[in-house]
Amino acid sequence: MAHIKNNQQALLTRVKKIRGQLNAVEKSLTEDTECLAILQQVTAIKGAVNGLMTTILDDHIRAHLGNPELTETQRSEEIDALSKLLKSYLR
Repeated sequence: MAHIKNNQQALLTRVKKIRGQLNAVEKSLTEDTECLAILQQVTAIKGAVNGLMTTILDDHIRAHLGNPELTETQRSEEIDALSKLLKSYLR
């Protein structure tokens, strides 16, 4: 998708930061790290993943649902697919 390509570098940077945060949690679990510190790291990861999701979701909505060339059937299919994905994400 063009909207992913346009933001590819920024998205990859976010993913790399999340990977670094996950590596830090893994290291903390093997060391004698306080559980509260680990929970703070996990909370930061959740926030980072939610931020990534929000950015991609916003771009998707604008590029796909905001496309004036979509027929009502296509728009309905896009909405259904996105609704299913969001329900799964929010579980």
